[in-house]
Amino acid sequence: MLETIWFILWGLLWAVYFMLDGFDLGLGTLMPFLAKGEEDRRIIYNSIGPFWDGNEVWLISAGGVTFAAFPKTYAVMFSSMYSALMLVLFALILRGISVEFRGKLDNPIWKRIWDTGLVAGSFLPALLLGVAFANIFQGIPIDGEGIYRGNFFTLLNPYGLLGGVFFLLLFLLHGSLWLAIKSSGELNNRAAGLSGILWVTLLVVTVIFLLVTKLLTGLFDNYIHMPVLFIIPLLTVTGLVLSRLFIHRKQWWKAWFSSCLTIVSATFFGVTGLYPDMLPSSISSSYSMTIYNSSSSPLTLKIMLVVALIFVPIVIVYQAWVYNLFKDKLTAEDLVY
Repeated sequence: MLETIWFILWGLLWAVYFMLDGFDLGLGTLMPFLAKGEEDRRIIYNSIGPFWDGNEVWLISAGGVTFAAFPKTYAVMFSSMYSALMLVLFALILRGISVEFRGKLDNPIWKRIWDTGLVAGSFLPALLLGVAFANIFQGIPIDGEGIYRGNFFTLLNPYGLLGGVFFLLLFLLHGSLWLAIKSSGELNNRAAGLSGILWVTLLVVTVIFLLVTKLLTGLFDNYIHMPVLFIIPLLTVTGLVLSRLFIHRKQWWKAWFSSCLTIVSATFFGVTGLYPDMLPSSISSSYSMTIYNSSSSPLTLKIMLVVALIFVPIVIVYQAWVYNLFKDKLTAEDLVY
């Protein structure tokens, strides 16, 4: 029972991270397509600035839970995906210092360097996180000793790359909606127009991704055995449809929250399909890392649960306060970065 509770919490932490940091990653990637001048770029930076470091808390929490609750899975995951995960880490560091360093000098070359850093540091994590999770869905070549029988390019298979594109489009749409909330004038019009194009593209890729997932993975098995679980992908579809409806009505907060629903339910669709596996083996199912053969002791899980029940609500309240504090559209007087 404790293993299942922590598996759900593990999935929840990843879902919250994708929901919150997703708009940062998407908006940073979109900057070259949306910003037509220095003021536009500053608005994009200031749309991200108050939130990006707080959003990273959920990534650290997801990694920490993997380490503490499922240490064997953590060991195998970081040894098999070491190159990809380190690339994600370095890209996130680059994004962070780009946000903080860009405004230190009023020099066009200096700013161009950090603008490039923001785009690269946003695009790579968005893509590679999708590649990583898609590979987990279809199974990773790990043997009975937990040794990865592949290399970095093994992960860049067609299904893995399709998962990367799917994640990227989720975040791009999420980011464009956030900019529509925070901006006005021509920049708002560009963000609004692009959100409609991204929605159609995401819909097409989602359909393709689901069809290929049915063919190449066992992700639908749990849903077939327990049809009530189909409420999860139904929520994903609902979020996607509602986001399009609110984009049409230019109700940007509602569109963004609908996108949040899409991202969270899509994450839980994958996590629920994996259960009880955490790292399925493509060599043999007997080699898979599950919540049972990779979890910590019951005492550790109990202590961690108490700590999580105390501190996670505190983090949620704090972040809700921050988002409420910076909820308004940006004006020229608000620009800091």
